[in-house]
Amino acid sequence: MPLQMTGAPSDPDLIRLPWDVPLEQWPEHRLVPLPRGISRHVVRFVRVSGDVYAIKEISERYAKAEYRLLWDLARLDAPSVEPVAVVTGRTGADGEPLDSALVTRHLQFSLPYRAVMSGTLRPETLTRLLDALAVLLVRLHLTGFFWGDCSLSNTLFRRDAGAFAAYLVDAETGELHPMISEGQRAHDIDIAHMNIFGEMLDLEAGGLLHPSIDPETIAGEICGRYTRLWKELTQDEIIEEVDWHRVEQRIRRLNLLGFDVAEMMVRRKAGTGRLIVRPKVVDAGHHQRRLIRLTGLDVEENQARRLLNDLDSFRVQNGLRHEDEAIVAHRWLAEVFQPTIEAIPAALRGKLEPAQLFHEVLDHRWFRSEAAGGDIGLPEAVRSYVDNVLIFKRDEKAIIQDA
Repeated sequence: MPLQMTGAPSDPDLIRLPWDVPLEQWPEHRLVPLPRGISRHVVRFVRVSGDVYAIKEISERYAKAEYRLLWDLARLDAPSVEPVAVVTGRTGADGEPLDSALVTRHLQFSLPYRAVMSGTLRPETLTRLLDALAVLLVRLHLTGFFWGDCSLSNTLFRRDAGAFAAYLVDAETGELHPMISEGQRAHDIDIAHMNIFGEMLDLEAGGLLHPSIDPETIAGEICGRYTRLWKELTQDEIIEEVDWHRVEQRIRRLNLLGFDVAEMMVRRKAGTGRLIVRPKVVDAGHHQRRLIRLTGLDVEENQARRLLNDLDSFRVQNGLRHEDEAIVAHRWLAEVFQPTIEAIPAALRGKLEPAQLFHEVLDHRWFRSEAAGGDIGLPEAVRSYVDNVLIFKRDEKAIIQDA
């Protein structure tokens, strides 16, 4: 069978890669030295015309199945990497068949958990990682997706203001159903517990785990975090007819978790004067959607919350309480956000994505203002942040410049 590339590759040069060579033997000049997680397959990163792709060598059957699953997850707006193509019909120079390859677009500014945890892992960092993983697993289950191999190794993390956002990077064992069963959910959590326990032991053996962290305890915590979030999203809540403020409280709690309530199901409990309230349709990204609607900025949920807080402060400070929200957002973009990003030297902007840069500048402004006993202003905060913080940060941008 001749070489065949199936999918929607955005760059025709992808077909010109050395597909007749086993992936682990590809020449160094073709590869991008990005940190990789642990994988049972050979995985390499390549740069083609300025874009970075992840390539995984895998059998044709599994490559095609995973490609279709990733497209289904993208259609459902689930947090996962973007599939690009499947390459089949590969043969070596000796005429022997080679495994097929799955090509995905590398998620910019993302890191595998080992890179996030480089150095000594602090308990606070681990807590944020587990929270992000619990949110990811809940979102996948709400779409009807059974992962079958949930782990830190199969997840990419992006900085999201003071927390992390998690993305599925390996769907090889996944299954998509109209609705996930209770048995499948329980099985997925058991798998996650076992995998994370093993990964924590591995980190401990490598000297990367803080002495105060117990691998077994941490592995158990992911189950508790997932269960609390799932319950908050799906449980019935019995309220008295006069207690409608509790519905409002429930919605606010869900919003704080990053989920929006599109519809509520309300029914009367037989033989009583009480009502049962349950969120019928929920989705993630309450603040993300508001920000992208107002400004066009597509960022992570916690970043969106922080930027919206600054936008709301801008509205109050400039006496724009009664002005149309879209007009205020346009002014904030032009007068605050864009000038802040442009004030950072171009050579340093690739260290973090713009929303994270803006969030960290706001943090720096707050701390400097506290020390100074008064607001130092945004321009001074940017200068101080660049000189004292940003210049010492490592690059997190996916595209690494040529040496």
